[in-house]
Amino acid sequence: MNFSSDNVAGIAPEILAAITAANAGKDASYGEDAVSARLERRVAEVFEHEVVVFPVATGTAANALALASLVPPWGTVYCHAEAHIVVDECGAPEFYTGGARMAAIEAPHGKIGAGDLARLLPGGKGIVHHMQPAAVSLTQASEAGTVYRSAEIAAIAEIAKKHGLALHMDGARFANAVAFLGCAPADLTWRAGVDALSFGATKNGAAAAEAVIFFDRAKAAEFAFRRKRGGHLFSKMRFLSAQLEAYVADELWLRNARHANAMAARLGEGLQAVPGARLRHPVEANEVFVELPEPVIDGLLGQGFQFYRWVGNCVRLVTAFDTEGEEVEALIAAARGLAGVGAAPGNVSSPL
Repeated sequence: MNFSSDNVAGIAPEILAAITAANAGKDASYGEDAVSARLERRVAEVFEHEVVVFPVATGTAANALALASLVPPWGTVYCHAEAHIVVDECGAPEFYTGGARMAAIEAPHGKIGAGDLARLLPGGKGIVHHMQPAAVSLTQASEAGTVYRSAEIAAIAEIAKKHGLALHMDGARFANAVAFLGCAPADLTWRAGVDALSFGATKNGAAAAEAVIFFDRAKAAEFAFRRKRGGHLFSKMRFLSAQLEAYVADELWLRNARHANAMAARLGEGLQAVPGARLRHPVEANEVFVELPEPVIDGLLGQGFQFYRWVGNCVRLVTAFDTEGEEVEALIAAARGLAGVGAAPGNVSSPL
């Protein structure tokens, strides 16, 4: 039973069917196909705003190329210290921007606040000897599995705009954030001041598909060239676009995310009742960070459960659109048994 990541999940049947459908016949290459043309209209409907959409295959490409379009080589990008662009992308943002600096901000529960940013700005703006403040990047949902509310984003955007900074959002788990808050996608993006969104699909049912979404066409002017120069313009783009079109059709992306969130909520509820356990962060999306006694951790691993150790006795467990309730209940029961207590009351349920 693998709770290591939502990347271990399979492909949603609806998306797999869309790939198969796109394989029938022939169509134009390099994004000039009918599916890619439809995709931009569908995404515009979801976000209630004119958009420019660029499919790419990986989240790293989405983040790095988006930032490269917003930030000069001498620019500084402010983000959380645990952000993927700092910790897990092997310098790709610095590489694609031609040398921009990631300024990591320590803050609780994976989220920076407007006050954290205000203390750092204007940050040498206009001084030729200094890197120049250029952008803020927020991770939604955060690397701690927590979610930025629209008011929090708007407060950060207000400070960013005051100092001429762009606002980027790494939305690898954007669906989980929207599902948790039950709000409109627009409320967490352009209405709150976001300029560009890395819209994730791979962790939530796609095979390999992300999209960079710009809410201002002028800010997207360079992206097509950067994507091509960076080797991320797929010749058979329709197979990426087909995944994304199916993803946003009939709210599949939100249904999948609601299920993953429900599994995580139950997992957090069950595990925090284990003697000696403590949740490290609130469970707001599909990640659970929980401190457990070492014998419980070792015992779970020994029984074949898979997850990542984090720091000390904290482990990270991630649920997905295809996580089964029986898997969640089995892990909770095993943890309770290893801690010397009986089965937990209650049972997992999905909102689907």
